[in-house]
Amino acid sequence: MQETLDRLRLEVGELRASRERVVLAADADRRRIERDLHDGPQQHLIALAVNLQLARQLADADPAASKALLEEMGRDVRQALDELGKLAHRIYPPLLEKGGLTVELRAAAAAAGVPTRIEVAADADYPPGVQSAVYFCCLEVLERARDGAQATVTVQDEAGALMFEIVMAGATEEAPPSGLLDRLRDRVEALGGELTVRSEPGQGTRVSGSLPLSRRC
Repeated sequence: MQETLDRLRLEVGELRASRERVVLAADADRRRIERDLHDGPQQHLIALAVNLQLARQLADADPAASKALLEEMGRDVRQALDELGKLAHRIYPPLLEKGGLTVELRAAAAAAGVPTRIEVAADADYPPGVQSAVYFCCLEVLERARDGAQATVTVQDEAGALMFEIVMAGATEEAPPSGLLDRLRDRVEALGGELTVRSEPGQGTRVSGSLPLSRRC
């Protein structure tokens, strides 16, 4: 009886810790989004507002300078739009809802600059929560790869579960930081899945997970 109570207390404690990590991770994501908006698109919009006023003043007095300034403003607009697009994609890639897991994983690997072999058995109509969990787990690992690393990402439907694995080889032989692992496990376990991490000197790091497909996500 006492053993059962101790186990229940431990499980409750772990659940509370997991929920706290989820809240802290969400707050950290919001802070990062705010920082990216402030340092990127917001700065471009401020510069556009200043340059627009200056262009009005130069329109009659110095048409050539006004034209050059307008061209600079056009570049700022395009850069701001590009940064907003990347930020929106980082929040939630639109193709995931259309079964585009393969495409999004390739885009994530390319953005991270990590040579990656993507092996997805099929882009079936998996629950959005399952697909996003797989995507963001892979993204988190790829974004923290060291220079010279290579990766293999495999995803397959097996026995009612979506199995995924990220194998990092080359320059990354250390296990991911504990904070990252907690975040990945919390994301997977919240959907009833499991996550394991193995890292050995000279063998690289292997992150494996499974997510049940029977649950609504």
